[in-house]
Amino acid sequence: MKKEPFSPFDTVVIGSGAAGLTAALGLAAHQKVCVLQKESAQHGATPYAQGGIAAVLDSEDSTEKHVADTTQAGAFLCESEAVYFAASKGPDAVKWLIDLGVPFTRAGEQFHLTQEGGHSHRRIIHADDATGSAVHKVLLEKAQTHPNITLMQKCLAFDLEKDPNDPKRVVGVRVLNEVNQQVEVLLCHAVIIATGGASHVYQYSTNPGHATGDGMAIAAKAGCSLMNLEFNQFHPTTLFHQKARSYLLTEAIRGEGGVLKNIHGKRFMEGVHPQLELAPRDIVARAIHLEIKKTQHPCVYLDISHKDPKFVQKHFPTIYETLLNCDLDLTREAIPVVPAAHYTCGGIRVDLDGRTDLVNVYAIGEVACTGLHGANRMASNSLLECLVFAKAASEAILKSVPPDFGEICVQNEKQSDLQDEDLPFLNALKSRVQSVMWNEVGIVRNNAGLSLAVLALENELAAIADYHKHHIRSARSIEVENLSLVSLLMAKSAMERKESRGLHFNEDHPELGEVKFHSVVTLKGMRAEYDEVALKL
Repeated sequence: MKKEPFSPFDTVVIGSGAAGLTAALGLAAHQKVCVLQKESAQHGATPYAQGGIAAVLDSEDSTEKHVADTTQAGAFLCESEAVYFAASKGPDAVKWLIDLGVPFTRAGEQFHLTQEGGHSHRRIIHADDATGSAVHKVLLEKAQTHPNITLMQKCLAFDLEKDPNDPKRVVGVRVLNEVNQQVEVLLCHAVIIATGGASHVYQYSTNPGHATGDGMAIAAKAGCSLMNLEFNQFHPTTLFHQKARSYLLTEAIRGEGGVLKNIHGKRFMEGVHPQLELAPRDIVARAIHLEIKKTQHPCVYLDISHKDPKFVQKHFPTIYETLLNCDLDLTREAIPVVPAAHYTCGGIRVDLDGRTDLVNVYAIGEVACTGLHGANRMASNSLLECLVFAKAASEAILKSVPPDFGEICVQNEKQSDLQDEDLPFLNALKSRVQSVMWNEVGIVRNNAGLSLAVLALENELAAIADYHKHHIRSARSIEVENLSLVSLLMAKSAMERKESRGLHFNEDHPELGEVKFHSVVTLKGMRAEYDEVALKL
């Protein structure tokens, strides 16, 4: 044990996606910032985002319309202040990206705007069908060349360092540095958690494999409350093909005229919802789930082959080329698709500045729950949320007065390499958790399945806890522990919601409940409880 002065960083940002990099760039003009990357910068979810950014950029559109669409898509569980905050600040966020040099697609002199599920207006600005990649590339280049930003790769943050004199105050981050196999403590005045979501708690996901809920687990273990974890969005259309499992087919394909058909060639969204294929994602995903069950066929089909081939190739060049590599032609045939876990609508409970329950700790992006998405995220509101709340968090940090902690006692730990014989155990445990989540806490749920899931997940969490009693922690074992913990919290939250709303559909409680509430869960008691704070609806 030794006393350490503060590191050269004022703020440590955990995560290098759109939210983390936006916050880092907002702080770097006045602070020294460290950005931690679990792997490399390209392993996050942002580069995979195809659709775009929802913002009011047309004179015939309005903030009020964006708010109304978001609220309806969120099954009226959205926080009104958060929705208005995001929608009203969207245009400025997009302008900032344009000024940075993000190459958004144009239609003549104007930017091309597309429409996606839940939107009543064309308000999705995009860079062809690879918006996330275009945005992330520019943000990363700006961060890499900024003298006040340090990016550290292969550093897994797994715990928050508390002030020994104040358990509600955080003074740093405990990190497993896989480069030198050391556990290091980065002391700082503020921590921003921007680790993305937890879609890989499920067996099938559109997300990169590292979306295991690390930030949520870190926050929960430190004492933060998590909110609305039962609302996990399944993207309706991911590729059903061995060569590109769970490859996302953007909702913009349906926005530009793509239709859904079953194995018999019948368009099945007619009669399901007035907006047909552009209904909110929860409705489309459940309709596909039901169609697969009815036809006993493993997938449905997305068809835009009736549109001009040149139009399709122009608007979806990346998807078109990817499908050709799978011997599929988007311009000539219907593409086999199935739903897959895509987005975590719940997360660490925060206010409009991204503040958590802990002093000096902020959470932004998919890892956070601002109340914007309610019970179902509307398409392309995710990148919007990353930008708007990252800017708010960075401004709040710059306005705050850094506390004087003096010297802090920390202990660095030497890690040993994970032995090969340990991997089968960890891989098997992870697979069991993902299977339980997919089968019992998936698109359609019931009371018996949720009870079974909680019991199974409690056993798996106990197993990884016992493992750590006899093994030195590794990046892999920490990841499996995080995934198991967040899965259990999700299942417990789902058990507490005795209704069907948005992304949470329980066969035993198919109707909406009479009272709107947020579910809030903490590690204390490990039980989800109703939020005592009245919703601003």
